[in-house]
Amino acid sequence: MPSRISRVYNIRFRKDGVLHLARKLHVRQAAEITSRLKIMASMDIAEKRRPQDGRIRFDDGSKAVDIRVSALPTDYGQKMVLRLLDKGQIIHKLDSLGMSQGDIATIDEEIHKPYGMFLITGPTGSGKTTTLYTLLQMIRSPELNISTIEEPIEYKLEGITQTAVNPKIDLTFASALRTLLRQDPDVIMVGEIRDSETAELAIRAALTGHLVFSTLHTNDSSSAIVRLTDMGVEPFLVASAVNCIVAQRLVRRTCPKCHGTGESCIHCGGSGFRGRLGIYEILRLDEDLREMVHSRAPVAEIRKKAIESGMKTLAMDGHEKVIAGLTTEAEVASEAMS
Repeated sequence: MPSRISRVYNIRFRKDGVLHLARKLHVRQAAEITSRLKIMASMDIAEKRRPQDGRIRFDDGSKAVDIRVSALPTDYGQKMVLRLLDKGQIIHKLDSLGMSQGDIATIDEEIHKPYGMFLITGPTGSGKTTTLYTLLQMIRSPELNISTIEEPIEYKLEGITQTAVNPKIDLTFASALRTLLRQDPDVIMVGEIRDSETAELAIRAALTGHLVFSTLHTNDSSSAIVRLTDMGVEPFLVASAVNCIVAQRLVRRTCPKCHGTGESCIHCGGSGFRGRLGIYEILRLDEDLREMVHSRAPVAEIRKKAIESGMKTLAMDGHEKVIAGLTTEAEVASEAMS
């Protein structure tokens, strides 16, 4: 994006969630690169006033990378953001994501229930989609009819029917879900619940013999209950349909070579961190919690009761990972408290 004062473009790379300045370009050089990227992404190079989205598929024979391209007009030109998705880096196990063995056992039990709703919550970029894909791979079986509705389809999963929404032709989460329910699915994954219609349909599906996975943008697990009721879903339906809610964040993983010092470490580039891992908060709705949801109890009371029943909060899980040397207190504080 061009700087207001120096009239240059800053090229930055996000590594382990943190942006780093790579180099600066003159505006003329940047314009040429922007045009080239838009051509590669099948975007309209003449259109500079409206936002555009495109995709570049790169395959050098050894690795396939899907590059999502976004162009946004600004006061001083266009801001281009490229998101790289390595098709060969789908994670197959929850422990690879940083989940503890106790939490894995809990999740394994929940995702093998015959029906109900399983929600994952967290801000944008907290790894919700990666967790969803991992869960689907854990239950994938020829005996199950598993279908997804996504925006966009980030990874292709063998043996699973995947549909990408397209609002331009009225293929929304809600319209796709309505049709999908006539296709005799056992398991449904809805990429995100954004509106009341999608929420209502997903809840109804969970109550009529389907296992439904989806995501919400909330800060913690208990807030997801309020979010659903705010969308117009009756509390008694939420109490009956929702089985489990997982809130998550991503924190930087301490470099295993230098143990976080970063001193002359080639492995982490001197940052002290290498990769990221998740911290989790798992809320399982037992009979007491379902009754509280049904009676419209305040979210603070629901959360307090869940902790009393053994729920480990994001901060608690993060602290355990700090003690294990997997991350730092500063990382956990910046994410678990946000």
